[in-house]
Amino acid sequence: LQLVQKHSATEKIIVDDDDSKVWSLYDAGPKSIRCPIIFLPPVSGTAEVFFQQVLALTGWGYRVISLQYPVYWDLLEFCDGFRKLLDHLHLDKVHLFGASLGGFLAQKFAEHTHKSPRVHSLILCNSFSDTTIFNQTLTANSFWLMPAFMLKKIVLGNFAKGPVDPKMADAIDFMVDRLESLNQGELASRLTLNCQNSYVEPHKIKDLAVTIMDVFDQSALSHEAKEEMYKLYPNARRAHLKTGGNFPYLCRSAEVNLYIQESPTLVSKQRDVAVPIKMLLKL
Repeated sequence: LQLVQKHSATEKIIVDDDDSKVWSLYDAGPKSIRCPIIFLPPVSGTAEVFFQQVLALTGWGYRVISLQYPVYWDLLEFCDGFRKLLDHLHLDKVHLFGASLGGFLAQKFAEHTHKSPRVHSLILCNSFSDTTIFNQTLTANSFWLMPAFMLKKIVLGNFAKGPVDPKMADAIDFMVDRLESLNQGELASRLTLNCQNSYVEPHKIKDLAVTIMDVFDQSALSHEAKEEMYKLYPNARRAHLKTGGNFPYLCRSAEVNLYIQESPTLVSKQRDVAVPIKMLLKL
């Protein structure tokens, strides 16, 4: 994490009329690349949670942007703000890697811009396509009233319980730390986006290259939610991880980075040289 912070300072960008809506991001790698891969965090995450991907992918010549959202209370507002951010960064089309809520937002943005496409491809990690799986649609409109400690308790309820291996334990500790850094508005707005009644309309993004990344061990995503994703994207590339829990990009970063690096659309757009598999697995 310190290496990322050393080589790529956090940028603060405002694209809305409301000055309180600030995007925080790390933009690393060659600025000449106009179709970077952008990482969208889960409810509990910040721009820092993808530091393993930033380090590895920039080392292989990719441009990587890892970001943190401002407070947006509805999906249309988020999509409009994200489009303005891409305009501000002079990026026409991008690759999106989204974890959990980040993956849902990536799908909704691709859907929102389908008439004038801004997305090359999607990598959806432990993500979902329909918010009703959480059975929280009735309470989604009351998150803004709840104090921060209660919101954090809701999020922590989805974290793994019981014995886990050391890397997974470190990942959970890191995400708890990131969760603690979020204020009430950030948490309430993210939970609202995560749970308000909405679903992805697949016919609008059927031509996109999609990778579905999930784990076989315990995660917050139900078996039914995974099956729904497979049905929604029957032609998607599947990246299955034997273990990894809720945060495989932290505790199984070598495997995750390899799947990202092997993404066909990413290779054809951004790769100049081949990276030996042996070297990848050391990272």
